[in-house]
Amino acid sequence: MKTLQFLFAIWKANLQSVMEYRVSFLSQMIGMMLNNFIYFAIWIIFFDRFKDVRGWGVSDMYVTFGILASAFGVVSVLFGNAFMLSEIIVKGRLDYYLSMPKPVLLHAVSSRMIASGMGDFFYGFLSYALSGYFSWDGLLRYVLAMLLAATVFAAFLILTQSLSFWFGMMSNFSNLVLNAMLTFGIYPITLFDNYAKIILFTIIPAALMGAIPAEFIRVFTWQSLSQLLIGAIGFLGLAIFVFRLGLRRYESGSAIQVEV
Repeated sequence: MKTLQFLFAIWKANLQSVMEYRVSFLSQMIGMMLNNFIYFAIWIIFFDRFKDVRGWGVSDMYVTFGILASAFGVVSVLFGNAFMLSEIIVKGRLDYYLSMPKPVLLHAVSSRMIASGMGDFFYGFLSYALSGYFSWDGLLRYVLAMLLAATVFAAFLILTQSLSFWFGMMSNFSNLVLNAMLTFGIYPITLFDNYAKIILFTIIPAALMGAIPAEFIRVFTWQSLSQLLIGAIGFLGLAIFVFRLGLRRYESGSAIQVEV
């Protein structure tokens, strides 16, 4: 409970910080929603021409893109520093978090909010509402799938960026795998053969952020739920283990850091 109270206090402070400039916050949120719509318009045009791709139609794409956007938004809003953990490690800025009596990793990744992520979050729900699959029980599955997909995504970011403990700055590599995660996450899973699917469940777990959550939202199955649960728990556990292992190698920045 104390950890949850601590998290809520950080999230409240982050929200107050971005809301200090309300016009900028709203413009970033609306701008991101428009950006998502423009990007998704390509898929609308594509499916207007081809109708169906191995059983995957435009309604399925609405759900897949929606869950991907919402999961991305949740991580951006609640754990914004997960996108720049590599820089924090390499520049010695972990000193600040190590000096606090709170979990280092949790404190570090939750100490920043990316305002534009709110646009991604809300756009995802809008996309689901327009999919034609909307139902109240489906909405509950959407929320659960979104949280599990966000867990996989955040864990994957932490895992790749924690490699900075051994290899130095990993920002370029992290951006590469991030783009791969988002790109392959939106593609219909039916396009890939069995070997590609293994990669999309393990090395780049894009399927656990897009296609599998979308399948779970459309129709409840224990298989898709178990895949999401195992993926979320497995990747989160691995990410925490690698971060803690790397923390033993951490070298202090030997500087006074002020985190705002």
